[in-house]
Order: sequence, then C-alpha cells, then structure tokens
Amino acid sequence: MVSNRSGNGFNLRKLLRDERFWKVAFQVLTLISVLLALVFLISNLNRNMAQRGIRFGFGFLFNSAGFSIGESVIEYRPQDPYAKALLVGLANTLTLVAAGISLATVVGITAGVASFSQNWLVHKLSRAYVGLVRNIPLLLQLFFWYLAVYGLLPRPEGQLSLANLIFLNNRGINIPWPANTPMAWLSLALLIMAGLTALIIWRWRIHNIVEKGASGKAQSTVLIGIGVAALIIFAFGLPWQAPQGIEGGGATGGLRLSREYAAALTALTFYTAAFIAEIVRAGIQSVSLGQWEAARSLGLPSGLGMRLVVFPQALRVIIPPLNSEFMNLAKNTSLGFAIAYPEIYNIANTTYNQTGRPVEVFLILMATYLAINLLISLGMNRLNQAVQFKER
Repeated sequence: MVSNRSGNGFNLRKLLRDERFWKVAFQVLTLISVLLALVFLISNLNRNMAQRGIRFGFGFLFNSAGFSIGESVIEYRPQDPYAKALLVGLANTLTLVAAGISLATVVGITAGVASFSQNWLVHKLSRAYVGLVRNIPLLLQLFFWYLAVYGLLPRPEGQLSLANLIFLNNRGINIPWPANTPMAWLSLALLIMAGLTALIIWRWRIHNIVEKGASGKAQSTVLIGIGVAALIIFAFGLPWQAPQGIEGGGATGGLRLSREYAAALTALTFYTAAFIAEIVRAGIQSVSLGQWEAARSLGLPSGLGMRLVVFPQALRVIIPPLNSEFMNLAKNTSLGFAIAYPEIYNIANTTYNQTGRPVEVFLILMATYLAINLLISLGMNRLNQAVQFKER
C-alpha cells in the first residue's frame, strides 16, 4: 500500500500561503500590467498619427534644418541637417555639464570643508552661502546672473579688462586658453597619461601600505615627481593664448564665453555646489571623533588632519549622494533654454516645432539624457568602489 504524502505533490493551499510565491506573482503581474499599458499607448499613438497622415520615423533628421545656432562647439551652418543641429546641441550641453561638474565640485568641497573652519567669518560665510543658494529656485538664479550680473557689464566699447588677460562685457567674457595646435593635443595627451600613471601608483602605494605594512615613501616621491612634471606641462607645454583687446570693443584670441553660457555655468555651479557642500559636511561629520583625536595626537595641524585622515574616510559617504547631484546638474542644463543658451533641449524644441515630430524628437531627448546620466553613474560607481575600505 502506497501512502500519499502531501509534501510530494502539488499543494495549492501551501503555495498560496508561501510568501515567496506572492513576491514573484506580484512582480509578474506588475510586468504584465506595464507591458499592456505600453501596448495600449503605442497602439493609440499609431492610430492618432495615422489619422493625421504621419508615419513614425526618423527620416526628417536628414532634412536641412534651415535655422542658425548662436554658438556651437563644432562647425555648423543653417544648411546642415537636423541631425547636425542636434549634435551641436549635445556638444554644447556636454561642455556645460563637464565644466559645471568640475567647478561645482571644487566650490562645494571648499564650502563644505569651510563649515568646519575655526575662523568665525569663514564658517559663517559658508553657512550663509549654503542656506541662501539652496533655497532660491535655480531658474530665478539663472535670470539673476543673466540679467543682473552679466547683463549690467559695460558694452563692448567700454569693456572691463583684468590685467589685459580677461575681458568682460555684456556680450561675454574672453579668457586665456590654449591654441588649437598639435602641441596642445600632445600636451593634453601627456597630462592624461600622467594622471592615469599617478592613479596606478597611488593604488599601488595604498596596497603596499595596507597589505605589506610598507611606508610608501618611494611611491610618494614618484607621485610628487609626476605632479611637478604635470604642472610644468600645464604651464609651459600648452600653447596658452591670451585674448587681445581690439579697437571699438571686444577681443580676439583666447576663449570666448558667451553671456548665455557664462550665466548658465555660474548658476549651475553655485546652485549645485551648495548641495555638494552639505553632502561634504555630512560626510565629514560621519567620521568618528576618535579619528580627529588620533590626527591631533600625531601632531598634525587641523588642515593636514582633515586632508590626510578625515576627508579620505569621509569619501565613502560623500560619493554616493554626489552621484545624484552630478546627474541633477546634467538634467538642469535644460533650463538654459530660458536664457536662450542653445543646449540640446533648446535646439530639440526648435526642431519639433519646425518638423511637427514631437514624439521622435522627445525620444531622442530622453535617450540622450539617459545616456549622459548613465555615464555619470558608471564613473561615480567606479570611483565609489575605489574609495571603499578593503577588508583583510
């Protein structure tokens, strides 16, 4: 006689009581619901486009744009196709993102560290800056810099000059910049190689200190040598070109920053830096007081203890939220549309108004911002892995 054990067969009551089953079932039902919603939306879109005699496609990108762009990193003419115009917008956006992230990081870290300063004035200025800038909308700050700061500069005929190196007027700013020569690209390649070499040696130094108990003095000497060489290449290897004022106003040579670009960059820098400063302050506060006391017991001054002991440990707390701020900065560049800076959203808006292709244009926009933020996230995640504590 064979006994029927409930554990060997299918038991519906037991399955319905299993929490794991409901977790999987809920995810499957959610996925099916999302797919059905997408099918409904896409079919509705196709039906509406068919009623208007429009066929979905990206062939319009190869038609002549027919509009001019105020400034562009790459060469552009109105006869170029819409694809070239969107590429110009992307290049303008990327220059704003790269410069904004770099400057906001420097300003934010400086303001965050300054909040721990023992100097009363420096501490209060840091806290006032963070509290003021964080609570004013970014769009309002864009208008402030565009109209109330750069807009009040003198006309080109009476422009301001700082040591004949920087020229400022209400149309833009001219600053020194390396000339576009083969020597400039060679020097840039050497600087990149020096940076990668320094990173490898730094990780080698940390490995020797942690795993082998070595002093790391030899690697430190090499790092100092690389730093000095990079500084010499930066100062003398790059063919710096200072702007020259011209009669009647304006300047030639160097790098010209338009009023729109300068206003967008300044607003994005100071707005994002205020949030970065709070992240840095929270990261430093997460380091235990024992680490501060250990630094003091070694005779390290406050500044040196912050740089060598406290701040490296705070990085593991600082970098994850810093990733979000960098991505927010990349998305906030679309507000440059309000002050007529030709970033990608601005040009995309003109494109779909002329072509009547909002669906295709906005799909391109979404894919572009998604790609930019994924690249930022990838880089920050790699950096986050590098600064985490390695357990032995």
